[in-house]
Amino acid sequence: MFGIHDLGLFMISGLLLNMAPGPDSLLIVTRSAAQGWRAGSAAALGIGSGTLIHIIAAALGLSAILATSATAFSVVKYIGAIYLLYIGIGLLLSKSAAVTSVDDVVLAPLSLRRIYVQGFLTNVFNPKVAIFFLAFVPQFISPQAENKALAFILLGCIFNLNGMLWCHLLAVTSAMASQRLQASRAVSQWLNRLIGALFISFGIKLALVDR
Repeated sequence: MFGIHDLGLFMISGLLLNMAPGPDSLLIVTRSAAQGWRAGSAAALGIGSGTLIHIIAAALGLSAILATSATAFSVVKYIGAIYLLYIGIGLLLSKSAAVTSVDDVVLAPLSLRRIYVQGFLTNVFNPKVAIFFLAFVPQFISPQAENKALAFILLGCIFNLNGMLWCHLLAVTSAMASQRLQASRAVSQWLNRLIGALFISFGIKLALVDR
């Protein structure tokens, strides 16, 4: 159908790739642990929206510009790196706020809308996602397909759906684990710093990546 082949393999591979740890999943875990599964789901929806932008751009050939233009790739890369560094530094400098007692603490709460935007920007300004779709998805489209763009979008949406299922599961399980683990103020503060350091490392890694 639409020139797509090995759909089962594509779905399994896509799910495994979505489960690989990265800044997207880290953002979901962080927000779910701090504000509950709704916050994690808001981050996941933002990430899914960013992925959809990459899918459409790749299908229209816009992502090919990132693959062939060093300037375009560098601009998007550095914007994404700066944003990851911004999140990481914010976590490093954040102070935990008491909620139910002196010992029960969370990150300073954000609106669901702002969390959604965080997820969207974290994903959409990562040029590696665009390059990934250009490299991965065409392997499952027949060279004889009549409408390759339509087949690309369909496969991309399937990939995104798998990713959303995993991301929402991650949000729920992270929120449940956070409720069971009542961290002390000191532990929570160090956890924020650790996660902030991870975001900074992702930002530095993105800034140093080559096309």
